[in-house]
Amino acid sequence: MTIWKKLLLSLPLALGLAGAACASEGGVAWDKAPVNIADQASLQNGAKIFVNYCLNCHSAAAMRFNRLKDIGLTEQQIKDNLLFTTEKVGDIMSAAIDPVQAKAWFGTTPPDLTLIARSRAGAGGSGADYIYTLMRGFYRDAGRPTGWNNIAYPNIAMPHPLWELQGERRPVYEKHEQYGHEVEAFTGKWEQVTPGTMTTEQFDKAVGDLVNYLQWMGEPAQGKRVAIGIWVLLLLLLFIFTAWRLNAAYWKDVT
Repeated sequence: MTIWKKLLLSLPLALGLAGAACASEGGVAWDKAPVNIADQASLQNGAKIFVNYCLNCHSAAAMRFNRLKDIGLTEQQIKDNLLFTTEKVGDIMSAAIDPVQAKAWFGTTPPDLTLIARSRAGAGGSGADYIYTLMRGFYRDAGRPTGWNNIAYPNIAMPHPLWELQGERRPVYEKHEQYGHEVEAFTGKWEQVTPGTMTTEQFDKAVGDLVNYLQWMGEPAQGKRVAIGIWVLLLLLLFIFTAWRLNAAYWKDVT
């Protein structure tokens, strides 16, 4: 089985299709992710966050470290800042954790993240919007095995990987009547319980950079594809204009 087939088969697990909340299904609305794959500084910071916080449990089996040269990093910068001593620049991005141990601890094997940003599009928004909302939606929950829950993905098996940066927050709910019953609904607001090492604005920027990198990683050649597509359209317009003028010249003496 090829890597791409394995990735496609793992997508339902990665997305939590059975339990993930969606705006069209009564869940929380997804926030708009600040995606801009032309911003190399954002992509580089996102790659740093991904390697330091995500590769502990998740892999990116279709991505090699040396591909990061496409976002402006040199081979030496990759070696100095993004590799462990036993890894090489040409290696794939493998998870540090043993999959068997991960399944024992979390109840499921952490999914590969190579295509995660391209795959969770829906009525709530793009895959990037979903991840952006998810990564900013963790809160403490003593009833969960990991001690964490998520407003965008209730009963998530993953603990909050960036909690030291964000600190601990509490979602704010309000009661309202629905179908004759009083229910609590998330207001979209949060209360800061303990501070993190980043302010809210800094953390949102960091998560935006991470999501931007994940969006790029799902298709590293998308920038070139778009650029080539623009030139193809321009050439087609030139061809149409030339064909129109040739047609006019050919038929101008025909009565």
